[in-house]
Amino acid sequence: MRHLLEARLVNDVFGDPGLFVDFLDERRAMLFDLGDITGLMPRELMRVSHVFVTHAHMDHFSGFDHLLRVLLGRKDRIVLYGGPGFLAQVGHKLQGYTWNVVHRYAVDLTIEAAELGLDWQRRSACFSSRHGFARQGEVLTGGTGDIVHEESTFRVRACFVDHGTPCLAYLVEEKARPGLNKERLVASGLTTGAWLRELKHAVLTGAPDDAPILVQWRDREGDHATTRQVGELSRLILDVGPGRRIGYVTDLRYSDENVQALSQFMQDVDELFIESVFLDQDSAHGLRKNHLTAAQAGRIARCIGAREVTPFHFSPRYEGRAAELAAEIRAAWAGDAHTSFRPRLPDRTT
Repeated sequence: MRHLLEARLVNDVFGDPGLFVDFLDERRAMLFDLGDITGLMPRELMRVSHVFVTHAHMDHFSGFDHLLRVLLGRKDRIVLYGGPGFLAQVGHKLQGYTWNVVHRYAVDLTIEAAELGLDWQRRSACFSSRHGFARQGEVLTGGTGDIVHEESTFRVRACFVDHGTPCLAYLVEEKARPGLNKERLVASGLTTGAWLRELKHAVLTGAPDDAPILVQWRDREGDHATTRQVGELSRLILDVGPGRRIGYVTDLRYSDENVQALSQFMQDVDELFIESVFLDQDSAHGLRKNHLTAAQAGRIARCIGAREVTPFHFSPRYEGRAAELAAEIRAAWAGDAHTSFRPRLPDRTT
């Protein structure tokens, strides 16, 4: 069954962290972290609807300015998520510029920002170009659990890890996806049409089995229409498969607390993007810097049962030695229990 989402690193393994998650059936994307994003084409950035920032260190947030420059006057809305203090950080970025002419742009840009507290309370506010990006409409909502964003076909969850400062790890979960069984569709005497999208949407949103669906189609004998029930049609022509889960983990120290948090949060993740900053021989330096070694990243991947692993955020001290880092995470991740799996590692080895 075709997946809903396709994820790739924004930069090579030595570049700033960032994950671009593309919707395969929509002209839309999501972005995780805002470091150096100049490698993304403007048309790709224009597709971004939501940005999820792990923390506001420069290599994760300095690209906010580039994103703003691309979107300004061309896009009407974008949604940003971040951790404690995020609203102030967004506001300070915006107020660093003079906006005396921005109100003349044909398209007003509204930035909706949400700050996630350690207690999972959410503080939200808007910054509109129409009002010089002044902070407006602040709202505080109660604990929302670890679900950061949810739609009918997917959700984004988060958990906090320790990087000497709170840092968010993210998990994107495709919901169970209904796929068309073409053989059973032909046998039913029906043909494809807009009603199929309505049926899939009804299944994804949990519509009751007796909810009506107007089925309209055309064949050699002309136009036809009949009303059927969601439950009847879904059993007749749909196969429901599990959705894929994509994890994004960067900037954390190797500690029992962090490993336990990730193990509970993204057990059996299908695709794991995880920082692998240092070689294990430099683990003491990694501990001082609050970053993982490749071996530690591999052990975390093994602990959570990751099916695919893509390492990134290699320290520039290993320029030309990417193969060593890749081999180290592969060895630690494979282990005796995972020898049947093959990690997806970067091709770049120079």
